[in-house]
Amino acid sequence: MNITMIRKGSIWSCLLISGMVCCPFFVPAQQTVPRYKDPKATVEERVKDLLGRMTQEEKIGQLSTLLGWEMYDKKGDKVRVSAKFKEAIAQRHIGNLWATLRADPWTKKTLLTGLDPYLAAEATNELQRYVMEHSRLQIPVFIAEECPHGHMAIGTTVFPTSIGQSSTWDPELIGRMAGVIAMEARLQGAHIGYGPVLDLAREPRWSRVEETYGEDPVLNGIMGVAMVKGFQGTHIGSGRNVISTLKHFAAYGVPEGGHNGGGVNTGVRELYQSYLPPFKAAVEAGALSVMAAYNSIDGIPCSANAWLMNDVLRKQWGFNGFMVSDLGSIDGLLTANHVAADMKEAAAMAMNAGLDNDLGGVAFSAPLMEALKNGTVSQERIDEAVARMLRLKFEMGLFENPYVKPKLAKQVVRNKAAVALARQVARESVVLLKNEKHTLPFSRSIKSIAVVGPNADNMYNQLGDYTAPQDSANVFTLLEGIQAKLNGAAKVNYVKGCDIRDTTDVRIDAAVAAVQAADVAVVVIGGSSARDFKTEYISTGAATVSQQGTGTVSDMESGEGYDRSTLDLLGKQLDLLQAVVRTGKPVVVVFIGGRPLNLNWAEANAPAILNAWYPGQEGGNAIADVLFGDFNPAGRLPVSVPRSVGQLPVYYNYKSPQKHDYVEGPSGPLYDFGFGLSYSKFDYKNLQVSLKETTDLQLDINVELTNTSDVDGDEVVQLYIHDEAASVVVPVKQLKAFRRVHLKAHETKTVSFGLLKNDLMLYNQLMEPVVEAGVFKLMVGASSKDIRLETKININQNYKIK
Repeated sequence: MNITMIRKGSIWSCLLISGMVCCPFFVPAQQTVPRYKDPKATVEERVKDLLGRMTQEEKIGQLSTLLGWEMYDKKGDKVRVSAKFKEAIAQRHIGNLWATLRADPWTKKTLLTGLDPYLAAEATNELQRYVMEHSRLQIPVFIAEECPHGHMAIGTTVFPTSIGQSSTWDPELIGRMAGVIAMEARLQGAHIGYGPVLDLAREPRWSRVEETYGEDPVLNGIMGVAMVKGFQGTHIGSGRNVISTLKHFAAYGVPEGGHNGGGVNTGVRELYQSYLPPFKAAVEAGALSVMAAYNSIDGIPCSANAWLMNDVLRKQWGFNGFMVSDLGSIDGLLTANHVAADMKEAAAMAMNAGLDNDLGGVAFSAPLMEALKNGTVSQERIDEAVARMLRLKFEMGLFENPYVKPKLAKQVVRNKAAVALARQVARESVVLLKNEKHTLPFSRSIKSIAVVGPNADNMYNQLGDYTAPQDSANVFTLLEGIQAKLNGAAKVNYVKGCDIRDTTDVRIDAAVAAVQAADVAVVVIGGSSARDFKTEYISTGAATVSQQGTGTVSDMESGEGYDRSTLDLLGKQLDLLQAVVRTGKPVVVVFIGGRPLNLNWAEANAPAILNAWYPGQEGGNAIADVLFGDFNPAGRLPVSVPRSVGQLPVYYNYKSPQKHDYVEGPSGPLYDFGFGLSYSKFDYKNLQVSLKETTDLQLDINVELTNTSDVDGDEVVQLYIHDEAASVVVPVKQLKAFRRVHLKAHETKTVSFGLLKNDLMLYNQLMEPVVEAGVFKLMVGASSKDIRLETKININQNYKIK
């Protein structure tokens, strides 16, 4: 045996035996911690150091986002990473996943095969742990989730969809809601929440109206800011907040013919004046991510629009987050828009235009690598995009702790406070459209009530698109809400009567019999965005409408991909309503749906109408609160409700001149933007305006509001303006501010608004943002049509807007 003594100083410390070192006191040289792993280094120092260590393959891996639900396997109550995830890490060095926790018919994840909050947190931990143990640089994976009206995962809180959220006209409430959504997602391991959707919904045939805040840029912007602040909080590294991804940049909500993803033809001035302001407001509020839309604008696809992404978003607005494609929208440059000859060219177009991340991960993989090698994409641009992704991973603290606590997720997600908040948002979202002869609220002394209609007791029809499978114990339909409210004190007769679309099982006679035996009737009609396992989907996740086949037809008539050519109630719903009204009993129509539909007959014949949109899991309880007077409705419409598709577009803030009536009827909508009734009555008095003109401009507006009724209630005070003589054509009126105010019976409050230069701005003929000297009309009222007070002011000088 070869034994050698090694001396260090005067201490015999090691024996080298047969080539092996035996060193009981050996201290190896201290390993240098890479700069990017040093939490004391600045974020920029860490990003620079990590970029310098990455291979091209590792860099491009950070620019792709793969479908996340394929990345785990579940067996019983155990989850592990899938072979697909191992392959993605080993071969593509993937840096981002999307919809990992999503469950719905498209993903084929059910209550049985999907993940509850505890297992969801376990699953995301396993994914991160695998990356830490099996990748060279140990870069945590970003996990992005859909979060428009709740985290789209099993066991989370389901709030009203965005069209209902905006009907509250209560941004403070929506900010609190967004905070809960963010917390529930983050505690399960998510880092990015897709939302809010800031597209103006000016085309009700379009299938995604429910995901928007309506037709107005100011209302959209205020609600969007509330969502961004609720999502991101004051520090995205809090462990309870997520990065907000604004959708869909830009003008996605006005496609030709209502076709989802269809082309948009609008001028630059209209973009700046209407479609871009909500995004600008959200970016100024700190939004850290923006999603490019599927559509093209004036022939240029948004996913390859350098003017939108670089000039407007970054240079003009100072955005410093990352741009992500919509699912497959880079591929669409080749397959849908036909502006690229192959995937390599599509990848280069998108990257050079300013997209940093590819949702779907097809283009920003081998095609992008080819584009880099042949010089059509620069190394500098690749590094810039990678840095934007890494920067936020460092700012979220993921390199220090990529894990979450499953027990905390189980404890907090969908807790009692979250459920109570869902009920409050739903209550505030309900819009009272008609209340003839004080039909509502119902008296508690009624002895029997008939509840009929396809949406009276169908939990999925009240939840909207982008909703995970639900335990029925967690969702309250209107039938259940009424039954709980009456608690056996009155008889409740329920007959469905018909479906939303299908006509094979119609029982109108039975519904009529139930109504005839009751004191009052509630007819619950509308639409549905409920996906089922028979529905087919395209690669983007949008549902396809089947025109063939036998058997029953699903209720789904709205939701992504379900565009309409009419806005009529489908199936036998109108027949059902007409039959019920003919009984002569007091009838309340409750509309549950995702877009404005034709309510002309109901308005003319039913004594009371409530619009609840998709009210979420607590919808039944919330609507019952309104029906029985436990909550005084004050929701206001965020969209104009047309009388006919022949009127479209029918949004309130159209440009001069004034519209004239048609041969067949009025030019105006059935219900105007901002409209909604109350059980209270309000009086507006004493409009006062103070104008200060120095180097800046400031308008202070005050109005006295009095609740003249005996019922406590909320009023939504709305302020509109009109530039009386502008250098370019401007809207006939434009919302500029609003306030939801609570007043006790006979109480008076002063409601105040402040306007600045930006609120009076237009883009002149040179496309300069300016305030032009001249006369402005100020209008204060209860809706865009119901103006109670108005006055005029004179701006004495021109102002340039920086």
